[in-house]
Amino acid sequence: MLPRFFRALALWLTLFELLAGLRRWHGLSWLGRRFPRALLLILLSAEARVLRGESREKDPQPSLLALAALPALTLQLAASSLRNRRLDPLARLRPGRYGDRTVERLDIPLAEGHCPALHVAPANGTRAAVLVLHGSGCHKTYFAWRLADALLVRGLAVLLVDLDGHGDSPRPQRFPGATEPATAAAAWLRERYLRVGLLGVSLGGCIAARAVADGLAADALALLEAPPLLQFAPEDRWREARALLQPFMFDLFGEASAYTLGYAVYELVKAQRVPRIVAEISTWDLIARLDLLANLPRVTAPLLLVYGGRDAIVPPAQAEQVRRAAPGARFVLVPEASHLTLILHPRALEETAGWLAEVLNAEG
Repeated sequence: MLPRFFRALALWLTLFELLAGLRRWHGLSWLGRRFPRALLLILLSAEARVLRGESREKDPQPSLLALAALPALTLQLAASSLRNRRLDPLARLRPGRYGDRTVERLDIPLAEGHCPALHVAPANGTRAAVLVLHGSGCHKTYFAWRLADALLVRGLAVLLVDLDGHGDSPRPQRFPGATEPATAAAAWLRERYLRVGLLGVSLGGCIAARAVADGLAADALALLEAPPLLQFAPEDRWREARALLQPFMFDLFGEASAYTLGYAVYELVKAQRVPRIVAEISTWDLIARLDLLANLPRVTAPLLLVYGGRDAIVPPAQAEQVRRAAPGARFVLVPEASHLTLILHPRALEETAGWLAEVLNAEG
């Protein structure tokens, strides 16, 4: 029985490794990118024939394949994490000079304290930049590498900032004052770039809309899953957690190891349950005070609204409220995306980065 179990284990490991190679999930592979996948097909066929032959010769027993599946998956995750422990997509946002970009750490002065930021600029220069404001419980680099890459490849510089009460910010979350980091960061960009756009995610979208409505000069404004109000129950958080198991999410294994990605997803879910925020006002009350629906009619800049069809925090009914408040805006609903996954969804990134590049690079 034991030799047959190990052969079943080997079959699963070969199958997992073959799948990782075919899907280019490099972070899930422990054999490496250069290992010939054709050899894995030969091994898989041989292992399957051996197990099939032994099952005919022996008395029926519990399915060894089923018993070996979980141990094999555990081994695959552990071995691939060990091999790919340095595979970290956030390394692209560490300060330094790289082939396609420079990344600079900044502290932008505010009336009290400062706004921590990362300035990511294309190596060949640009005349346009995008200020990115993250969501509640997050920070400036929180799952931001895909968004930064999508903007950079279209020739746009990126400024990632920590909102008050988040990340490295020394200031508490409060109202009024929540829009000051956006105003100061946009002014910093104006001194260096001809055209400046704002991109706000969830809470960051509400802050961006309020700042622009109150007079912040923006050449474009993109709001991702910005809520008019927060109205959700604990079961909605579970719906969000289940929505992480979308096919496009597994492609993240092409950019990060299983351990790195697993820990990042854990932090992502944890941030929604117990946000690490220093606050004088709750996020619920802050969003209500920012009053997104009242601000949108006062926005004169070109406006993009992007929402997720599976969003349990800002459901489609609320997204429709936002769309009606800004009838002249471009509105995009991504059916498969949830609140936690919208910023990682390929279509959402394509729509957002493409629209910003089109507007900010336009002549005039």
